[in-house]
Amino acid sequence: MPLYEHVFLARQDVSAQAVDTLIAQYKTIVEGLGGKITKIENWGLKSLAYRVKKNRKAHYALLNIDAPYAAVAEVERQERLSEDVLRFLTIRVEEHEDGQSVMLQKRDRDDRRDDRRGGERDRGDRGGDRGDRGPRRDRGPRRDEMTELVDEENA
Repeated sequence: MPLYEHVFLARQDVSAQAVDTLIAQYKTIVEGLGGKITKIENWGLKSLAYRVKKNRKAHYALLNIDAPYAAVAEVERQERLSEDVLRFLTIRVEEHEDGQSVMLQKRDRDDRRDDRRGGERDRGDRGGDRGDRGPRRDRGPRRDEMTELVDEENA
């Protein structure tokens, strides 16, 4: 059977449990039409590059599908009908990748980096306690002092 990688984006205001429900729904469709889903990855809530249907973020999910084209076509049809799915993309591949996808590897790498820093992001020279700024420089008269000076000159 042909192999597919399928990614869909769900609305930002949908809960993570609702995304899991969508995944389960699509899994039953694929299995009902004689296929199987070999890997499911929920990438979580991520920012979009541009607004899609008034959403700035979306829940991303990846499904590795081993099924006939009819099963994939039915999943895509259901996603078109669903108001919770913003976008989807299905690509036919020669073979599925082993292990985690690049997106999950990136998230793990970022988490490890944050752990090494003690949970804080690096801010360069701006981080930590900066100390006292010192006395304020005199920049000339303030606005209310300026009006007094103008009034004295006009008198």
